[in-house]
Amino acid sequence: MTRLFNDPAAFADEALEGFAAAHRRWVRPVTGGVVRAGGTPEGQVAVVIGGGSGHYPAFSGLVGRGLAHGAAVGNVFASPSAAQIRSVARAAHGGAGVLLMYGNYAGDVLHFGQAAERLAADGIEARTYAVADDVASASPEEAGKRRGIAGDLPVFKAASVAAERGLPLQEVLNVAGHAGARTRSFGIAFSGCTLPGADHPLFTVPAARMAVGLGIHGEPGIGEQDLPTADEAAHLLVDTLLKELPEDVATPAGQRAAVILNGLGSVKYEELFVVYRKVAALLAEAGVETVDPEVGELVTSFDMAGVSLTLTWLDDLLEDLWRAPADTPAHRKGALGEPEPSSAPATTTADPDDEAIPAASDASRHAAATVLAALEAVAATVDTHVDELGRIDAVAGDGDHGIGMRRGSTAAREAARAAHGLGAGAATVLAHAGDAWADKAGGTSGALWGTILRAVGTALGDQEAPSAATVAAGVAAASAAVQRLGGAEVGDKTMVDVLVPFADTLTGAVRAGGGLTASWDRAATAAAEAAAATAGLLPRKGRARPHAEKSLGTPDAGAHSLALITRAVHGVLLNHH
Repeated sequence: MTRLFNDPAAFADEALEGFAAAHRRWVRPVTGGVVRAGGTPEGQVAVVIGGGSGHYPAFSGLVGRGLAHGAAVGNVFASPSAAQIRSVARAAHGGAGVLLMYGNYAGDVLHFGQAAERLAADGIEARTYAVADDVASASPEEAGKRRGIAGDLPVFKAASVAAERGLPLQEVLNVAGHAGARTRSFGIAFSGCTLPGADHPLFTVPAARMAVGLGIHGEPGIGEQDLPTADEAAHLLVDTLLKELPEDVATPAGQRAAVILNGLGSVKYEELFVVYRKVAALLAEAGVETVDPEVGELVTSFDMAGVSLTLTWLDDLLEDLWRAPADTPAHRKGALGEPEPSSAPATTTADPDDEAIPAASDASRHAAATVLAALEAVAATVDTHVDELGRIDAVAGDGDHGIGMRRGSTAAREAARAAHGLGAGAATVLAHAGDAWADKAGGTSGALWGTILRAVGTALGDQEAPSAATVAAGVAAASAAVQRLGGAEVGDKTMVDVLVPFADTLTGAVRAGGGLTASWDRAATAAAEAAAATAGLLPRKGRARPHAEKSLGTPDAGAHSLALITRAVHGVLLNHH
């Protein structure tokens, strides 16, 4: 378990602060993460990687010459927010555009995609690439749904070296795609990980058993087997990966492969070496030439006891890029000589957006007081149910939904208080709250709740007294935006299964002449019924999808939390109308 921490909510920020202080030769801190100490050379594409904390040396430890130009770092097991990613990308930008790279998780896809849009609005050309190397998380026919694990490293490195050699942005993206298409990973675990401040692991493995095909966020494996010997573990890892070759590789015989045997947190290096001796032998028997193998901790999951094997099938280009020198805090290869002296500032913050509070009418400021009361009730409700939400999420996911919702709702409440204190109207209070929720929570729920609050705020505006019709219109707009952004539909076992009937019921009740409080009551009841009904669904989206059967009989955590929140807001409306 994680023993050394202060406030668990501050763990990720304090870890990043200490990392930057310890590695000033390589990195400097910026808002949202770190960038190379010497900056990005003018005219060079900047490769910015990122993801949640808890995976060191991914992602901050991979920033330096020969690898990434910057890393955006989110909370524990949660993607960085779009604001954090944008901040790091702006600091890393060398004038030739930015390639944003990350593991293929819903929250990362949402936040990095939003960041790319914001960078484009800033006049910075940006592209995104999601690494999807985990063969256990989806079939070859659905390879685009696979999650990214230790295969991040060879794909990140290929793109970064291509950028350093002066390739333009589109060609750097092409290299990333080529490396990703030739990278496969598979993992096993013997115990789950425990988050800072938690008193139990996110999942457990029975004695004398191992989990097979697990994720790196505490997701349980897709199955269990008897505990193997080291050689038996090596056979399972190698045999699994040799069953699926790239489309243009007919047989492993005569092929070259970059090999990574990755420790997930508490498997000792000597144990890894025992396993690797057999991995190397099995690959040699199959006719595979191993190229610059890596054995150690490259992508971890706190204290998880487990290992993963990654193979990147090399051609001449990819071998050249894999062998290229690198000098980062956690991954070094070859020799690059001393770096040029840096003229970059010791610290950098992102250019802030316009923080001025727009003028608002008295009616809108009065409505903002109700909005603030609602957000305070939301934060209190989440805090009351945080353990329950984590327990529900841990059935088939990573168990961090409660933690993320508490971070987000608390940040939203504080941002709303600050904006309201400055005389903001309803729209501005909700916009500040939404941005704070997305920024502090990260992950999928952070992006979606930020979208919900902003959509409702846009409908309310800062000038008019909100009517039942404008509130209903805002909720309907939020429902549409969440479906568009997240790509989920009713029946996928997500918060959309509650948000859609809630919005539809609210709209219908208001159109039938109902007042806001009574209409919201009806809609909240529909939300609770819809949340309970998700227990009978199998997930088709998100981290729970590979473990669909395990979630049967348990409601979706995001759907359940949304239903709780709608009822809490109804209580506020009773007292303010």
